[in-house]
Amino acid sequence: MKKIFPPYFYNPISLIGLAVSTISLGLIIFLFIIDIFSSDDKPYMGIIIFIILPSFLVSGMIIFFYGVISERKREKKGLFREKKFPVIDLNDNQKRISFIYLSIGSIIFLFLSAFGSYKAYEYTETDSFCGLICHQVMEPEYTAYLDSPHSRVGCVQCHIGSGTSWYVKSKLSGAYQVYSVLFNKYSRPIITPVKELRPAEGTCEQCHSPSHFFREKKVDYTYYLSDENNTKSKLTMLVKIGGGNNIHSQGNGIHWHMNVNNKVYYAHSDERRLEIPWVKLVDNEGKETIYKLKDFDFGKSNIPKDNYRLMDCIDCHNRPSHIFHQPDKMTNLYMSNNRISETLPFVKSLTVQAIERNYSNETIGNDSIKYFIEDFYQINYPEIYSTKKTLIEQAIKSAQQIYNRNYFTYMQANWKKFPDNIAHTYTPGCFRCHDGKHFSEDGKVIPNECNNCHIIISQEFSDGKKMSSLEGLDFIHPVDFGYSFNDHLCTDCHYKQE
Repeated sequence: MKKIFPPYFYNPISLIGLAVSTISLGLIIFLFIIDIFSSDDKPYMGIIIFIILPSFLVSGMIIFFYGVISERKREKKGLFREKKFPVIDLNDNQKRISFIYLSIGSIIFLFLSAFGSYKAYEYTETDSFCGLICHQVMEPEYTAYLDSPHSRVGCVQCHIGSGTSWYVKSKLSGAYQVYSVLFNKYSRPIITPVKELRPAEGTCEQCHSPSHFFREKKVDYTYYLSDENNTKSKLTMLVKIGGGNNIHSQGNGIHWHMNVNNKVYYAHSDERRLEIPWVKLVDNEGKETIYKLKDFDFGKSNIPKDNYRLMDCIDCHNRPSHIFHQPDKMTNLYMSNNRISETLPFVKSLTVQAIERNYSNETIGNDSIKYFIEDFYQINYPEIYSTKKTLIEQAIKSAQQIYNRNYFTYMQANWKKFPDNIAHTYTPGCFRCHDGKHFSEDGKVIPNECNNCHIIISQEFSDGKKMSSLEGLDFIHPVDFGYSFNDHLCTDCHYKQE
């Protein structure tokens, strides 16, 4: 039989490379057709079609030409292969049966390869792939994600979004993460914020439109003090969530920061973006105003260029799906829902102390929480321990739930390591800029008045006294400090940085 190519093309190495390239090309065409007729955006499809499979195709061609070059060198040295193809005589019954089985097996193999490749691709888009393949590494994030308001939004939709370009960027930046997991080089906890995360316009704003946030949202809070009586107080406020639309919200409210009518740029001096010494406002008329943190030494700090950002959703909503709750806040919630009985003396203080202690692993943590609470009531309140044992057991179970949901010793992950910027009580949040210490050259200051963002319309105290006003109330702290705390920030007492 006459051969199309020179003899040295027909060697085992080249044939293997050709097989790899041919299969890769077939899978590219197969997945490309699926992608064309698919109604949904599939972020992982682009990287498989245009990056992964082409790399196999090119590798196969490299192997092919390597075999050609090697074979040609062999022939120049006088080393020739006996190039005889096997003779398939279909008149021979045994060979005919073998040929039929081999052909059917090859077709089935190719079909299963294509189907398996597609199902493997589909699995890489699932949340379980993101959260469970690297179980210990991603356990904190995955646990928080399942308990978040975005638990039905796929990981790739926020972390990547649609389109090949951002997918490629995210996966290239994640190459070191794969290496870190394989060779145990990853940081504990996972470093945040994610620098390579695409802007919110391509992710958050596909569902949330800043221009449609307007008016106020009523929220209620219940607080308990850490005293014997678990002194209770309540507060109701209207949170001004408008600002993105001048027609609906008079141009004021929290979402005034969004880049619909204004653009806010800032520079952070630390990796977690908690220290913001420089802010620039560009209003809808193009006027620029720069605010600088008083007493910050800009000459010595030398803030890198990468630390200058255009503010978007995730600068405040930095933990939309991976929220690690503060134990004081969660204990208040559990007590207000009667999951922890407020009739147990010191239960507020006891629960927070039990959760916040440093434990070497989760098993020891759960056991220690149980013994810590039990021993306290056995020793100090034996009568209550005997008469309210069911309530104590319920309190222990609730404390363990709070601990297991928000503390992960292996990854050293907890609320202190992942501050939530959406508020300003337990973490700097709003006070990163709205601290009353950022001034412009003409003496303007970024305001820190409470009523800019929310209005307190009701406050109820343990003695039954209740104050209400739709015009807004001045906040009265449940604890009488003996001095005015108006010159202090909430974080001066409540924030614990690690």
